[in-house]
Amino acid sequence: MNVSEQNDTVEIPELFVRKSFLVRMGSLARRQPLGVAGGILVLTIVFIAIFADQLSVYDSELIDFDSMLSAPDDAHWLGTDQFGRDLWTRLMYGARTALFIGFFCAFFGATIGLVIGVASAYFGGTVDLILQRIIDVFMAFPLIIMALALVSVFGSEIENVMLAITLPFIPDCARVVRANALQIREIPYVDAARAMGFGHTRIILRHMLPNVMAPYLIILTSNIGQAILLGASLSYLGLGVQEPTAAWGLMLQGGAEEYAESAPWVAVFPGLAIAISVFGFNLFGDAMRDILDPRLRSR
Repeated sequence: MNVSEQNDTVEIPELFVRKSFLVRMGSLARRQPLGVAGGILVLTIVFIAIFADQLSVYDSELIDFDSMLSAPDDAHWLGTDQFGRDLWTRLMYGARTALFIGFFCAFFGATIGLVIGVASAYFGGTVDLILQRIIDVFMAFPLIIMALALVSVFGSEIENVMLAITLPFIPDCARVVRANALQIREIPYVDAARAMGFGHTRIILRHMLPNVMAPYLIILTSNIGQAILLGASLSYLGLGVQEPTAAWGLMLQGGAEEYAESAPWVAVFPGLAIAISVFGFNLFGDAMRDILDPRLRSR
């Protein structure tokens, strides 16, 4: 057996691979402690949302008039609401609603912005002018104002609520991606691809999109927390998810005013759930920015 064949048969010990992975994770934790903390919060919320059926003892929609506004105890860890429903169970199922709205709206908003930003930068000229003026119109309205206007016009059905949350996220991603794509368009290998006769689709997919994925992923991660907060705000105002669906904003609406003194847990725990989830996604998004942005990584 020659030397090359011997090298081909060498296997890396599993212990070495495991140790190397732990070393990398330890290094990441030292460099991005807040990002790791945010990632743990996000994973915990995702775990609770996925396994809510297994973790819950009560039905999230079961009304129990004998247990109305019960304080936290052994039977109900976080107490009950004004309809006698277990708050811990409602919070777990509310995590499903929040994450579904957050991931869906952030993903489609960022992805549509990605397509618009790349197309605007690559084609330029009239295409760029028209697309950027449309983006300017969208950016003239604050997130919550635009969402409220869309829900008021189209109704508060869940698909309209998700559309109202998705649209405000498009302009920011489109602007950031366009700025990065403009720099990439001037790089010589893009001109070389055009000179070789490659079509627009191949140049965009092979050369431009991969190089703008870092800002896209950063914006996507950061927008999830904003989408959760925006969805909760609409529900709190009565324009989002409706009863009996478990939603954090709807739970906050039901207890924030009427039971603020007599049963504060009805409002405190949903508010904490919203704050913790948004905080976790923001920390994780900031860490993603520091890791993926080469200008920050080189410092």
